[in-house]
Amino acid sequence: MDKSVRVGIIGLGNMGSAHARMIKEGKVPGLELAAIADERSDVSKAFPDIRFFESGSYLIKSGEVEAVIVCTPHYSHTTYGIETLDAGLHLLVEKPISVHKADCERLIEASKGKDVVFAAMFNQRTDPAYLKLKHLIESGELGEIERVQWTITDWYRPDAYYASGGWRATWSGEGGGVLMNQCPHQLDLWQWLFGMPETIWADCQIGRFHDIEVEDSVTAVMKYADGKRGVLITTTGEAPGTNRLEVACARGRVILENGKVEWLRNEVENREFLKTTKNLFGKPDTWKVEIPFPNTGEQHLGVLKNFAKAILDGELLIAPAAEGMNSVELANAMLLSAAEGGEVSLPMDSSRYEALLKSRIAASKPKARVEVRGSVDSDEFAKSF
Repeated sequence: MDKSVRVGIIGLGNMGSAHARMIKEGKVPGLELAAIADERSDVSKAFPDIRFFESGSYLIKSGEVEAVIVCTPHYSHTTYGIETLDAGLHLLVEKPISVHKADCERLIEASKGKDVVFAAMFNQRTDPAYLKLKHLIESGELGEIERVQWTITDWYRPDAYYASGGWRATWSGEGGGVLMNQCPHQLDLWQWLFGMPETIWADCQIGRFHDIEVEDSVTAVMKYADGKRGVLITTTGEAPGTNRLEVACARGRVILENGKVEWLRNEVENREFLKTTKNLFGKPDTWKVEIPFPNTGEQHLGVLKNFAKAILDGELLIAPAAEGMNSVELANAMLLSAAEGGEVSLPMDSSRYEALLKSRIAASKPKARVEVRGSVDSDEFAKSF
């Protein structure tokens, strides 16, 4: 790859700084770090030889860059994203691409008719375990999927975490709690692996464990047109917590947990066996198989490399940004279901959730920041580095 793309990064928190370092150190062939922007001028000290702007808008309009990576707080993903696209620049947006579906629609609309690459930072699509599961599903090896259950409770957060920034765990600052802050990658993986459901019912408990105004405990049930059901359970108030994805299918049950993919494989498919056996309490014989997969994946680095290759060589994107609306819609629909007390059909009318969010923002009360030990700028940073 002889050519390179001059890229600017808006937002130098932990994730933005990590991306900047990888690019500056030459770990991303095809990308050259040309500019950075942040409201805090002191962050520029870490990159003294890189052009610095105190505003993302100034960076976008500067003519210094051909591509932009947006790593700012959630709400500004939409505004900076639209500015970038309107300027005809390539765009990579951190998760979530927007806080709510209506803003996703505005952002995606701004990309139409533009000859630019528009990607999302869904780096867990490069994780070998999820890639293996996706292959097993799409190859037909598992047969028909009957049920999905994902329990993700291993991101316990103490009160000090939420007190570390006045914007944290507020409708006006983050636009939600565990669904918007911790779960975007898992919601993306859910729709990437299993598709979008027809309806969602959810119980979202506001401040069950913490003194916050957003949800910190969620149980959601998703219904699909083919009859399968999905259950998502997540919270930031449970310790020690777990991360277990269980997929029940015609040919057995697959479990992703503790860095392993285990398949309890039926010798005969469920539905065939139940129609043919004469044993009143019979069930298919099974084999226990541990599915091998590579131990490492490139995660963020892989998405950055893919972004460069998509611009320079036309490589297909790992995570097209337009697909980022699906995970946002799942989160929005869960919160809307909890607020209205019933099932929400998909595709969801984005204006219904936007109205709910606006009413909650109007009543939002950001707290004073409390100085705490440790870096908490990004949950994804803490999980991935």
